[in-house]
Amino acid sequence: QVQLVESGGGLVQAGGSLRLSCAASGRTFSSYNMGWFRQAPGKDREFVARISWSGGTTSYAASVSGRFTISRDNAKNTVYLQMNSLKPEDTAVYYCAATSSSLRVGVHRPGEFDYWGQGTQVTVSS
Repeated sequence: QVQLVESGGGLVQAGGSLRLSCAASGRTFSSYNMGWFRQAPGKDREFVARISWSGGTTSYAASVSGRFTISRDNAKNTVYLQMNSLKPEDTAVYYCAATSSSLRVGVHRPGEFDYWGQGTQVTVSS
């Protein structure tokens, strides 16, 4: 089992940047595929990005591709989401997620992930 704690959210102006972090507990962090999802008020939770256990494979939602970058540091048990050129429509609670299952390349559903953090709020003002 793994526990996840997100940090780094906040209020930023459109065009600005934020870096989210997700710290994981447990000695087997490097065996988990990790993902970021987000949920805006009144909307379903949606996929943002994911990274394989080794960091060698990443995939992104079309809405963030080219602006967001997911990365991980297995020595620090941490996964990151660098968000650049932020837009008001990026406003949401951002969640970190983990799964020990294999993932295909592409967009993912929340149900494919087993463990979740509590979320961190990102607000982008226009």
